[in-house]
Amino acid sequence: QLQASGGGLVQAGGSLRLSCAASGRAFSNYVMGWFRQAPGKEREFVALVTRSGSGTVYADSVKGRFTISRDNTKNTVYLQMNSLKPEDTAVYYCAADPFIRTMANEYDYWGQGTQVTVSS
Repeated sequence: QLQASGGGLVQAGGSLRLSCAASGRAFSNYVMGWFRQAPGKEREFVALVTRSGSGTVYADSVKGRFTISRDNTKNTVYLQMNSLKPEDTAVYYCAADPFIRTMANEYDYWGQGTQVTVSS
């Protein structure tokens, strides 16, 4: 089970840190990803971190502004979001899968989502 938190309302240029806590003992066996979905749009890939945390992949739209990380001792993955823009407004979801994937429909497990709203 995945539980995302940390969303909120922030002004453009601001920062937020999302967290996703996982229950269970197999957290380190999973690649962890963040996705987002804006109203009327498809769910899109944001970032992923490999099982050990040594590798990351980012969508071009967030590269240089967002940082994904994980703490396997706490069963938690983070998404640090800096220099936020109004177009980052969306519901953000964490997801888990044994393999490195960037397509939402390939992920096995999902959190409930947390709303991020960036005002201009």
